[in-house]
Amino acid sequence: MLNNFLLVLGLINLYCEGIAQVYGLVYPTLSILSLSSPLRTSESKGIEMSLLFSSFALNSPKGQLTLPNRIVVAPMCQYSAVNGEAQDWHLMHWGNLLNSGAGLFIIEATGVTPEGRITPACLGLWDDRTEAALKDKLSRARQLAPKTPVFIQLAHAGRKASSATPWDGGQLLSKEQGGWETLAPSAIPQLKDERLPHELSKVELAELISAFVVAAQRAERVGVDGIELHGAHGYLLHQFLSPIANQRSDEYGGSYENRIRFLLELFTAVRQAYQGVLGIRISASDWIEGGWTPQETADFAARLKPLGCDFVHISSGGISPLQKIAIGPNYQVPFAKIVKDQSGLPTMTVGLITEPQQAEDILQHGDADLIALARAFLYKPRWAWEAAAALGGTVPSNERYWRCLPREAQAIFGDVKVGQR
Repeated sequence: MLNNFLLVLGLINLYCEGIAQVYGLVYPTLSILSLSSPLRTSESKGIEMSLLFSSFALNSPKGQLTLPNRIVVAPMCQYSAVNGEAQDWHLMHWGNLLNSGAGLFIIEATGVTPEGRITPACLGLWDDRTEAALKDKLSRARQLAPKTPVFIQLAHAGRKASSATPWDGGQLLSKEQGGWETLAPSAIPQLKDERLPHELSKVELAELISAFVVAAQRAERVGVDGIELHGAHGYLLHQFLSPIANQRSDEYGGSYENRIRFLLELFTAVRQAYQGVLGIRISASDWIEGGWTPQETADFAARLKPLGCDFVHISSGGISPLQKIAIGPNYQVPFAKIVKDQSGLPTMTVGLITEPQQAEDILQHGDADLIALARAFLYKPRWAWEAAAALGGTVPSNERYWRCLPREAQAIFGDVKVGQR
């Protein structure tokens, strides 16, 4: 009986598609899901639904921000700024990814000071000039795309600053090459033959906190919907957490309690100054013996929660070239699950998640709340469209694209109609 019903439904669907094509209309193809699909069932409607394409709410002192789906474009450095200022490349890049269908777009690591940039070509937000450039490019990009929440990642590279761009080798630049003195919790270089970074004094730590606070205030004026602090990938905040990079003898180094102290103080200060959605990206493991661990990450996240942390974004690695990463599909998902289960914070996972069903399964298993992709979006800027077609979801879209869909994906923009004479 069910098979006969599906056959009739399919024939009706094909007939309606044919009529739509004759008159130049877009017909939303009916999606007939497999009975073996792992998608959840809506009790109120009795239909199967994709978690990846369900909405998700992030809370903040300012109020609730609802994402239209659980796909996140993770921050990706573009190394295309001039003196910290966003350029036309950013306008194009952001406009492209804001049209991706993702529920959230996060702007790349943005230096809170000039010396906090990874490279001389990295984006910045430390003065009126960089603020104006970022606001201009972002506002123009947003005008070219569906309304999409935008976060910005505020960062300081610490001892990994003053680097050449990746296509120029990515190594530490001398002052003669346009580099600068790097800063760190301890005078320990990233690579053993590099010049030593400057060990930050307590006065300089207070100045850094102030720089993050001012950058957060500038970000609010720019018009972003949220801020992600960069505490991952071996950059300054991660350096304070890790015993590999932090070997201070004062209250900011040594024990676990001391190593998390600077970040707790910094987070508290930014939270007091910024009322929008605020979270942090953390490397959950240094992948090296004696380094930062997933359990420490979970405990640290739990301590951030009462301070007003609204989400965590779980990655890993970056603190040492001696790291031994067990890389493979979903390789960071177990870390996200540990943090999610023990902290109760909304959790993003990221790393070699490339297929729609793979992303859906992570959510169905309760391992994370949000799925972040980075390089996958550079390779496939419309990854979310393909995922919607595969999982029966819908994505926000620009009306200029409504006529582009192939027959098998006609429903992903929802109930839209176009016509012509």
